[in-house]
Amino acid sequence: MLAPRFENVTLWLNEPNLVAEIRETRINQVFLPGIVLPDKVRAEASLEAALADADVVVSVMPSHVVRRMYSRMHPWLTPRMQIVSATKGLESESLLRMSEVITSVIGEDYPVAALSGPTFAREVALGNPTAVVIASSDASLVSKIQSQFSGPTFRVYGSSDITGVEIGGALKNVIAIGAGISDGLKLGHNALAALITRGLAELTRLAVALGARPETLSGLAGLGDLVLTCTGDLSRNRQVGLKLAAGYRLGQILDSTPTVAEGVNTTAVAMKLADFYRVELPITRAMHEVLNLDKPPREAIASLMNRTLRSEVD
Repeated sequence: MLAPRFENVTLWLNEPNLVAEIRETRINQVFLPGIVLPDKVRAEASLEAALADADVVVSVMPSHVVRRMYSRMHPWLTPRMQIVSATKGLESESLLRMSEVITSVIGEDYPVAALSGPTFAREVALGNPTAVVIASSDASLVSKIQSQFSGPTFRVYGSSDITGVEIGGALKNVIAIGAGISDGLKLGHNALAALITRGLAELTRLAVALGARPETLSGLAGLGDLVLTCTGDLSRNRQVGLKLAAGYRLGQILDSTPTVAEGVNTTAVAMKLADFYRVELPITRAMHEVLNLDKPPREAIASLMNRTLRSEVD
């Protein structure tokens, strides 16, 4: 996606064997099987080499390693670099959003933006039409990334609401686990539509409590990503829900895949934020009980349906 728009693109990987494989075959069989990478994409195992002379640094690592990775990267970062976080999660211990974690490690002198929206990496790599949003309090950074990243198949919208964009990107994964459970239990289209709609209400409620604008959650990083992740079978979080509905234990599910389902970690963090800000997140709480308290999925669904009746609009 970025290769046609930059002179050079360097891909850093934590697994030296994958670096060697990509250099030999031009394919990352673990994360993008069958996709031939453009010649100008270079694979590196050295962070120093990967970051040398970089103008834009896009980080897509799992949320639980962001603090550690930016601590390692810091010696080779310079304030002239544009930092773009595409990680959709929250830090467990601090409850911080990813851009906040990055800034806490490298300092305020570095411009940081968050990239989010409805994206399956495989479809982006295939060149399918995709629209995303880039958010930062730095308007010039937003404008630069929009211009640099946008192309015939990849359209980038801008936003100054980085809180809303990051909360939407993180919490939609929790709802997607519920969507997988719903479909795995064959509860039908009515149930899935209700789950997505009420899930959007939860995303919006928490984001606004943290200072976001409600309209952000009606956009690509909220509703757009929520619909994709809840309905698309390329969604890792939806797959977790499907397997939970089939009777697999969470440990078995996590051990069976090399990729990370961010919603598993985000669920517990979201509950801490909800308790702190006194925000109701009933679907998220139900997923927390399934994931962390071993509540059977059918019982969790029943508890949601039997809650006290209320007005649809807060």
